[in-house]
Amino acid sequence: MTVSYDSLLPCQSQTVAIIGAGNVGRTLAQRIVEKDLADVVLLDVVEGLPQGIALDLMEAQGLEYHNCEVVGTNNYEETAGADLVVITAGRARTPGISRDDLLAINAKIVADVAEKAYKYSPNAIFMVITNPLDVMTYLTRKVTGLPPQRVMGMAGVLDSSRLQTFIAMELGISTANVTAMVLGGHGDLMVPLPNYCTVNGIPLTQLLDSPTINRLIERTRNGGAEVVKLLKTGGAYYAPASAASVMIESILRDQSRLLPTAAYLQGEYGLNDIYIGVPSFLGCRGVKKILEVKLSDNEREALHISADSVRKNVHFALESVGIQ
Repeated sequence: MTVSYDSLLPCQSQTVAIIGAGNVGRTLAQRIVEKDLADVVLLDVVEGLPQGIALDLMEAQGLEYHNCEVVGTNNYEETAGADLVVITAGRARTPGISRDDLLAINAKIVADVAEKAYKYSPNAIFMVITNPLDVMTYLTRKVTGLPPQRVMGMAGVLDSSRLQTFIAMELGISTANVTAMVLGGHGDLMVPLPNYCTVNGIPLTQLLDSPTINRLIERTRNGGAEVVKLLKTGGAYYAPASAASVMIESILRDQSRLLPTAAYLQGEYGLNDIYIGVPSFLGCRGVKKILEVKLSDNEREALHISADSVRKNVHFALESVGIQ
């Protein structure tokens, strides 16, 4: 029997467009292709930069044994038809600059980027990494007009990973034994949940006293600033890229993993019309469902205080780009 290979349907590869070829963008591109998740189009305004990074990554393809293609470009047309768009473009943190200090600068950048990327990939899921994270995610949805489940921000996975690491370091155990959860805005008002942190199912509160837990929580809240202070010339990018790749994998492979995500709330946790970190199931359509976990009165109050801070900055960001 003779098979005509021309008659067979071609394999349908998925594409992730990463807007911004800085440290986070380029590291995320590496994570994606080395996991064999998708082809990557890496876009940046600096001529030659994304092309050089793409070529460098492709020259490692045979060594890393993946089959994904990386394309570098300065042209949004080459991102057309992307399944997922990741926005990392914007000014990075430097010593003395908080996430909120970046608000006015990055609002203009993200609004422009989101509009151009949406033009060529109107059916894509959008993920935002640019800081201030929750505000930029809201702005992206406002500019694109996409359904809320198709726009999300990466923050909670990163913050939870930092807390997970600090707990493991404190106890002298493997991070694989630790589960941690952090909600709220990506900043000083994030809301770590000790009651949902466990070590192989054992509640953290049975293993560490309150002063120690509070110290680890405070270090988590300042996790990004600690890296900035040490690096002196920029912010974290290895852990943020890993966090984003975990979310991307859950989406592209429709794993429905429960991950803390900056998602759009419509009454959940008593909050409306706001993006903030909450446990969410991520799948092929984006945020499939938001899970409402039981919070103590203090945790719920902290979440609302965090939301108030995000909401205030959202209004400022919208005004700075001329959106009512």
